[in-house]
Amino acid sequence: MPASPPLRPPADLAAAYREAMRELATLRRERAALSRKLKADHCLRPWQVELLKLQRHLEAEDLRMIVLFEGRDAAGKGGAIRRVTRFMNEKHYRVVALGRPTEEQRSQWYFQRYVAQFPTGGEIVLFDRSWYNRAMVERVFGFCSRKEYQDFLRGVTGFEKDLVRQGTVLVKLYFSVTKEEQARRFERRLTDPLRRWKLSEIDMQAQNRWDDFTNRKYEMLVRTDTRAAPWQIIRSNDKQRARLNTIKVILGAIDYKERDPDLDFTPDPRIVVPGPDEVAMMRAELKRSGRFAG
Repeated sequence: MPASPPLRPPADLAAAYREAMRELATLRRERAALSRKLKADHCLRPWQVELLKLQRHLEAEDLRMIVLFEGRDAAGKGGAIRRVTRFMNEKHYRVVALGRPTEEQRSQWYFQRYVAQFPTGGEIVLFDRSWYNRAMVERVFGFCSRKEYQDFLRGVTGFEKDLVRQGTVLVKLYFSVTKEEQARRFERRLTDPLRRWKLSEIDMQAQNRWDDFTNRKYEMLVRTDTRAAPWQIIRSNDKQRARLNTIKVILGAIDYKERDPDLDFTPDPRIVVPGPDEVAMMRAELKRSGRFAG
């Protein structure tokens, strides 16, 4: 008759029990998070149907559309782009995320490598960061000179005005996240092996340079928000609301055919803030506390 396995000491059993309970709690949290995500994604479906209608309209009318996704690291740009494009016709949209310019590109007109990615008739191009890299990341980290920065701010409004005048629909979105939420998202990237690839060397410095980015954000909005190409600020602490309202802003940029009359296309004013209103709020905060917020 085989010998019975040795009994585990009570301390070992207690430790194993605590570990099992921790794993169970983690599984429950993950299950709840997945359930919320699935529910949120399901709520987006009617609006994603509208995006297909928008695509068909652009194709029928031979129109071009550009959507810029700007904002701090971990502000939710990538997740919003994925929800916007999830069910789109792949033949008629592109997502463009350009890396650092080559030496040859650095010798060219600054906008040249972006213009090379512009849409043809019937196409949407979504820029995951755009020419506004020069106004934010490049200036904060010293990747461009002060003259290059000032030349950009002086020239970009005319560039965009001409782009719109020639028939391109231009939507400029800036995703705004709080410092605390950005830190929480960075921590999640650091501790989650499935997200760690998202954490870059520049990301690691973003918190320390928070005020620098805020100052550049303020100057960018003041100098580059125009009637032809206005900014829309997307409050993105709540990712699900940010994604829904991002889609609403894009759909509102064109009066396409066959809109669903039962849907409310008006963006939530708590989530979507016009550029001039954001500037006014930043100025008020500066006057109140002596520093910009957000």
